Amino acid sequence: MAHGPAVKLGKDNASPYKAKLGVRMFFAYTLVYAIFVGLNSLSPTTMEKTFGGINLAVIYGVGLIVLALVMAVIYNQFCCKAEARLNK
Repeated sequence: MAHGPAVKLGKDNASPYKAKLGVRMFFAYTLVYAIFVGLNSLSPTTMEKTFGGINLAVIYGVGLIVLALVMAVIYNQFCCKAEARLNK
């Protein structure tokens, strides 16, 4: 079973916008992650505090995962709108 020919793609006029957005979101996530690492390294007792039976380290860790997923959806939405606007 073979697939069809590859689709010819033209120039992506939204590429600079998408790159800039991706770099900004990367640095924002890196900052949040650096705070997590810093808290774990410099103040482990803070991360031991519990809220509803779950310690802050677990809550923060799951929050990082959720944040990454939310940021991916936001990135996709902004990029799709930019492609529709700039690649007419």
